[in-house]
Amino acid sequence: MRIVRQLSLYMALALGANAAFGADLSAVEALREGDMKKLVFHTEAKAASNATFELADGAGEAQLSDYEGKYVLLNFWATWCPPCRKEMPMLSALQDEFGGENFEVLTLATGRNNPAGIKKFFDEISVTNLPRHQDPKSAVAREMGVFGLPITVILDPEGNEIARLRGEADWASESARAVIGALVAGS
Repeated sequence: MRIVRQLSLYMALALGANAAFGADLSAVEALREGDMKKLVFHTEAKAASNATFELADGAGEAQLSDYEGKYVLLNFWATWCPPCRKEMPMLSALQDEFGGENFEVLTLATGRNNPAGIKKFFDEISVTNLPRHQDPKSAVAREMGVFGLPITVILDPEGNEIARLRGEADWASESARAVIGALVAGS
């Protein structure tokens, strides 16, 4: 019965039934089950960091504001963090399913992470659709209050943090997919 309710809600959102969707995330919150119960939606959006981070392969620097215009699932992780490594294939699958004009998974290796080690890890698990960006001095993480890994935040199209999940989660679950699907459908 709960899955039917979730699918009905998701379809209503996809069809535009919730005109105030951008302002009221309560419908999305209702989709959380299991690990997704740890995904806390804020009562008010919070400003995201304006610190720069390093793009993969020495391609320069970027800021989170460069991703405005779409929902962003921002995952702070590290090569030495077993739960972070476990989540990466699931995040890749979310990018495959929902990535595009309205949604993107952005991975940010925080702290000391050897670029060659990051590349090797992505190669070992055959992840080719996620960025290997780095926050080597934890500037972005520090500004966003990231203490411990993994931490995943959701940024709205205006670049503000609207939700946060501390710790590991099953991003391949029906609930996770319903939450992301509802956000994408409502944008």
